[in-house]
Amino acid sequence: MIPLGLKETKELDWATPLKELISEHFEEDGTSYETEIQELEDLRQAMRTPSRDEVGLDLLAAYYSQLCFLDARFFSAARSPRLLFHWYDSLTGVPAQQRALAFEKGSVLFNIGALHTQIGARQDCSCTEGIIRATEAFQRAAGAFRLLRENFSHAPSPDMSTASLSVLEQLMVAQAQECVFKGLLLPASDTPDNCPAQLQLAQEAAQVAAEYGLVHRAMAQPPVQDYLPASWTSLAQVKSQHFCALAHHHAAMALCEGSSADKGELSRHVFQPSTTCEPQGPTASSIQKMPQHPEECRKLAKAHLKRAILGQEEALRLHTLCRVLRKVDLLQVVVTQALQCSLAKYSELEREDDFFEAVEAPDIQPKTHQAPEVRMPSLSQMKVTDLFHRLGPLSVFSTKNRWRLVGPVHMTRGEGGFGFTLRGDSPVLIAAVVPGGQAESAGLKEGDYIVSVNGRPCKWWKHVEVVAQLRGVSEHNVSLQVVSMLPSPEPRGTGPRRPALLWSQRECGFETAMPARARPWPILGWGRKTKQSKTGCHPDFCTNRNCVTCP
Repeated sequence: MIPLGLKETKELDWATPLKELISEHFEEDGTSYETEIQELEDLRQAMRTPSRDEVGLDLLAAYYSQLCFLDARFFSAARSPRLLFHWYDSLTGVPAQQRALAFEKGSVLFNIGALHTQIGARQDCSCTEGIIRATEAFQRAAGAFRLLRENFSHAPSPDMSTASLSVLEQLMVAQAQECVFKGLLLPASDTPDNCPAQLQLAQEAAQVAAEYGLVHRAMAQPPVQDYLPASWTSLAQVKSQHFCALAHHHAAMALCEGSSADKGELSRHVFQPSTTCEPQGPTASSIQKMPQHPEECRKLAKAHLKRAILGQEEALRLHTLCRVLRKVDLLQVVVTQALQCSLAKYSELEREDDFFEAVEAPDIQPKTHQAPEVRMPSLSQMKVTDLFHRLGPLSVFSTKNRWRLVGPVHMTRGEGGFGFTLRGDSPVLIAAVVPGGQAESAGLKEGDYIVSVNGRPCKWWKHVEVVAQLRGVSEHNVSLQVVSMLPSPEPRGTGPRRPALLWSQRECGFETAMPARARPWPILGWGRKTKQSKTGCHPDFCTNRNCVTCP
């Protein structure tokens, strides 16, 4: 199996740009967030060298989720922290750098896929449990590379180009298909005279050969031809020949051991007169009449074994031509053992009076009973909390919005209450101001958000919590701090649009609640255009009839 190496990166200083942005844009003391920034830097440092197991995958997923929070809060067309992300190509080691956070996210997602390939390649495929884990890992890797391919373009490093990701996805699917074949081979090896089992193995082997054939042709095309290691291309070709030969070997075994009914099934669904192991469906023209006489079956089985022997010999020849593959002794052992099995069976069927070899073995029709499923990385299983949760809900407190801090404002309850109506949660919105009331006299306006009550931060409070706090002040004064929203630096529908792939908070597994109309944020956001949300920064007004002017 072919595992991928992880992309490497340099250390990154988050502290300076984030403190500056928090102080200037969020109007808070940036030094008070040193703990959160240090936790972010520690997380990034740890994900540079993850363990090659599920713990390492969780670590990468946790950092990836934090990048989504950072993207939503600190990165916008109006303003972003001045950071430069350095990453090295996973195969060539060539450095690349970009200021876009999407490059950081894309590189982490690539490493998630690469780590899945390493987990899959290290599994013990001599047992059912190891085969299942390997199949799952390669399917997850294919999903990660597909996600990158479909949502990134103009990548600064070759390993994340569309062509490279497409080939990597095909390679992972082929390796998953090989694991499926190995899973069927384990029980079938105990019953070599089981014709239906041998019949299924023949088709499954042909399917694996077809998948590796597609991979080999994709690797031989520019621009990936000059980028991917030549040993990978040779290995794909060797495996295509090896599994095509295995298909003929198992077909011969079915011919030797099967009953007349089994051979009829073999004729209807397995043989086709084409010259390659390409996947295709059965047609009327592809069905070849199966001989029923034992002597004819013996001759046809010999013909299949002859093709199996020639195929394994070609696989060994290709293996010898590649200097890197010559060092992989296990691969040579596997192909040699398959060749010896075919030679031994051919010797059993050989007779002295076989002067004419007129029978030509047809190709085996590829077919699988368990096609690999490309599965996206399970990022939603990693529940994380926004490190900068204290800054407030993302629907309001991000660089996409601008606001002005007002207060503290001191008010006394009048006969008609405080003179405003509150609605919504996290943060609570002043939905209306009574003309001539206490709130209007204090300078509060409709659309302001309450962020502090009597010195207690309340950005994340629910509506009922704010109301309960106001009711509890009795005849005493209440001190409020609010933020008044300013015109957006990039009005809706105008200005440059940021390319993005939009995922909801629930899909990413985030725990932080957002108002119903909060804008979704980009999780990849590199080289793809999407429609921007037309909603504003205000949450929906609640429909609770109890939401009346505060007493």
